[in-house]
Amino acid sequence: MSAKVIDGTAFAAQVREKVATHVAGLKEVHGITPGLAVVLVGEDPASQVYVRAKGKQTVEVGMASFEHRLDAATSEAVLLDLIARLNADPAVHGILVQLPLPAHLDEDLVINAIDPAKDVDGFHISNVGLLATGQKAMVPCTPLGCLMMLRAHHGSLSGLEAVVIGRSNIVGKPMAQLLLGDSCTVTIAHSRTRDLPEVVRRADIVVAAVGRPQMVPGDWIKPGATVIDVGINRLPPAEEGAKGRLVGDCDYDSCAAVAGAITPVPGGVGPMTIACLLANTVTACCRAHGVPEPEGLTA
Repeated sequence: MSAKVIDGTAFAAQVREKVATHVAGLKEVHGITPGLAVVLVGEDPASQVYVRAKGKQTVEVGMASFEHRLDAATSEAVLLDLIARLNADPAVHGILVQLPLPAHLDEDLVINAIDPAKDVDGFHISNVGLLATGQKAMVPCTPLGCLMMLRAHHGSLSGLEAVVIGRSNIVGKPMAQLLLGDSCTVTIAHSRTRDLPEVVRRADIVVAAVGRPQMVPGDWIKPGATVIDVGINRLPPAEEGAKGRLVGDCDYDSCAAVAGAITPVPGGVGPMTIACLLANTVTACCRAHGVPEPEGLTA
């Protein structure tokens, strides 16, 4: 068996096209331009790359982009004041504070200072609670992207058995809630799970989100299962001075030989995260103005 490759790059391009179409309609019909504000504190190289990509794609789909770059030594009071001003700004419909923050800043305090209606990362405790109780919420971008790809591949997910490996607040827990919402039978597995291989082998859907390179081998995968690999890990370089290659949490070659479908790394889940951030911003804008939300871009 050779697995179908779920092309996240192509899927993300489709999502961005839908977002751009909806943004154009909001401008033409309602005179509204969705706006996304991104706050970066410090000079973490990976965060800088992400912020540049987010700003570029925001503009490309026709939305307004507001970037706020703050010094690494910025105080909590200054950051919270900026968030308060963004909360009150009617031109800003989505607010994202790039993580991780410098160690002297309380991430939970900062995240929960964002207006839940503008929390397009879906990390605010109110959105976490709404998602957990099956109510309308802003949904974290990476799990939302995974759900979109699963729905596109399977159609209905009802009755399928899903195993989520990883229990983080950013991916594992919300992913499980979304799969439950689509009537899957869901198991959250983690480092303390007994006989993890056997737990994974019974799954029709495997979502790997643990941050351990190539942890899941092909002999853990049920033949024909769908494998969503959220992990992105850089292996040690083969030569001094070179960059190691990027791999996921699954051993791609052995898993692809057994699975029915699989996301590659890179080019799988990663591109969907920013695409879903844009989708969440449009959704937040529509909710703020009481206009119909875009179809196919929410959970």
